[in-house]
Amino acid sequence: MENSYDEKEKLKRYFDQKIGEFEEFGTCWVCLCVLDGMEGDSVSSSSKSQTDGMQNVSSNEGIKHGYEALEHALEKPVQFNEEVEEPKVGMTFSTEQEIFNYYTSFALQKGFEVYRRTSKMEEDGKKYFTLACVCSRRSASKRRHLLNPYLLTRTQCKARINACLGLDGVIRVLSVALEHNHELCPGKAWHVKYNKKSKPQRKRKHDLSTLAGINGDGSIQSLVVEAEEHGSLGFFDRDHRNFVREASSLRFESGDAEAIQSYFVRMQKINNGFYHVMDLDDDCRLRNVFWADARSKAANEYFGDVVTFDTTYLTNKYTIPLALFIGANHHGQSVLLGCALLSNEDAETFTWLFQTWLECMSGHAPYAIITGEDKEIKTAIEIVFPKAHHRWCLWRLMKRVTEKLKEYPQYESIETDLHGIVYDSFTKDDFNESWKNLIDSYNLHDNEWLNSLYNEHQRWVPVYVKDTFWAGMSTIDRSESVHAFFDGYVHSKTGLKQFFKEFDNAMKDKVEKECLADFISSNKLIPCISHFGIEYQFQKVYTSGKFKEFQEEVACIMYCNAAFEKKEGLVSAYSVVESKKIQDAIKYVTFNVHFDEEGFEVQCECRLFEFKGILCRHILSSVKLIRKTESVPSKYVYSRWRKDLKRKHTLVRSSYGDLIANPEVERLDKACNAFHEVACVGINTDVDYMKVMKWIDDLKVELSCKNTAGITKTLPIASNSSNDF
Repeated sequence: MENSYDEKEKLKRYFDQKIGEFEEFGTCWVCLCVLDGMEGDSVSSSSKSQTDGMQNVSSNEGIKHGYEALEHALEKPVQFNEEVEEPKVGMTFSTEQEIFNYYTSFALQKGFEVYRRTSKMEEDGKKYFTLACVCSRRSASKRRHLLNPYLLTRTQCKARINACLGLDGVIRVLSVALEHNHELCPGKAWHVKYNKKSKPQRKRKHDLSTLAGINGDGSIQSLVVEAEEHGSLGFFDRDHRNFVREASSLRFESGDAEAIQSYFVRMQKINNGFYHVMDLDDDCRLRNVFWADARSKAANEYFGDVVTFDTTYLTNKYTIPLALFIGANHHGQSVLLGCALLSNEDAETFTWLFQTWLECMSGHAPYAIITGEDKEIKTAIEIVFPKAHHRWCLWRLMKRVTEKLKEYPQYESIETDLHGIVYDSFTKDDFNESWKNLIDSYNLHDNEWLNSLYNEHQRWVPVYVKDTFWAGMSTIDRSESVHAFFDGYVHSKTGLKQFFKEFDNAMKDKVEKECLADFISSNKLIPCISHFGIEYQFQKVYTSGKFKEFQEEVACIMYCNAAFEKKEGLVSAYSVVESKKIQDAIKYVTFNVHFDEEGFEVQCECRLFEFKGILCRHILSSVKLIRKTESVPSKYVYSRWRKDLKRKHTLVRSSYGDLIANPEVERLDKACNAFHEVACVGINTDVDYMKVMKWIDDLKVELSCKNTAGITKTLPIASNSSNDF
């Protein structure tokens, strides 16, 4: 007879065979009989009476019983004690757990999986939430590796129930959708996710096993002993591994949960516009969190047209799983437009986050978005922001060159040439030809990373993205760099408790820097370096930071030589030869400028104005040549960079502690509180409502007329267009 070890291997192969037979169900099976490897011991999970006598059973007898138990479990259909009533509008429940248990029982009966979607508390005090089908059926894989495909389980099924927890404490079903867009499988309903949860006592046993130094395999063995049959084990080996991974990533350190809760409570108390959403998993464990305060929401109206989605802190280098939405203000400073803590980095999580952010920002989608080169993020953007221009952060991408190419003997030469191709290609043809030469010269045809980059070159190569406005947030120059938003406040070992302590300090610092920049721009002038009227024009209206950028273009006219080429109708063509210092060499590059004198329509092929909103040195050289340097039309004075416009977000009370006293903020805050009191006290009928609204409308007209007659202007909300001047 074969020894015990051989029998165990035989049993394992038998299980593997059965797994293959049932692969079509998109599920994962686990052994009914788990052997702990100790001489003379076996574990049977067929019934409790059998497990009680397990020590008297030989290994071979246990293995034999394992075959029999597996066959028995595979043949046994799922049984339901009684038929569950179909959900209907108006059904009532006492607790969220009760309605969840009801709907999951109904789902088990029909053969689909239930997902507890994000709940939301409205201003009326009612809590709305949705239980929906997430389609645990297997579908085609999009993964390129055909030998190891991902199993996709989402078919965008619309089956769900929407419910509301009223002020009376009763939960009522508001709407029901019963139709599925995929096949249901009632006989195999126990395969679905929520029927494979670790029961609390089993999870506790896992925790104790972990503390005792027992690995995942050992702890799952002890759990199998408790199960009376295969279906009652509750979860499979893959699910156990996921549980181990999720438990370690989702558990907070001591005090972390309290830190989050206390921060949100404090923010809601002092900031009426504070917005936050907590995403819970099926076990009501905190999975993802998003928040944005009133100032961030107001700032998004002006600076949310171009957004950087920063996932720097999601890397293993950092302890906190932080993701940020960042914009650029009128000084070019980074401004926070929303924060999130994420438990995962898959497309589903990013989709949830983008949808949540979009809802927070009243549906104002960005015109352009900058991210890292992540396929999961790309997928989510295509779902939530399908019309947005999407590019990758060039600076972070180029920082990875060393990591990706260091194994090549000629690495340093490759890196130098690659940087030259990326930064110094001024036409698309230049880039493509130079890239091909690089690949051929160093025999890099089989480098997957470079191949993947070239396949997506339209997302990161400067010459391909320069026609889109990026608000100065995306680099095209070697000398530029990108800094993480919380540099100086968050380091690799910063935990959640410390983060929320430092968060207010960091945000207070950002707001103070913006206030200081506003003060400097309004009260100090940077001297002009030329006698051109155009420079004086921008000196009067641009913020100091942006005027410095324009002034740099004025200074670089000395490196440009403009010449008239030809004229077709009203459009004149000019060539501008610029001497550029590239590393230690001087290179002469020609840029073509087209100028329509009648409408003063001017465009340069460097596209700096389209890219940054700053007129380039080549256009300035051309207008200097034809002596039209007195001024430019207002369409070339980009409103985003103006200092003489009042932006509403600066009037929103900050949540980050006391800043420099601002009478306007104080007046606005008191007025908002007074309006709120009127709304609470005096609006009891439609007549009262109409009276109050008419008074507000009349007051709005009166105040608007006064502001129009005054000095200050109000900046219109940023549009999703690069031509908003």
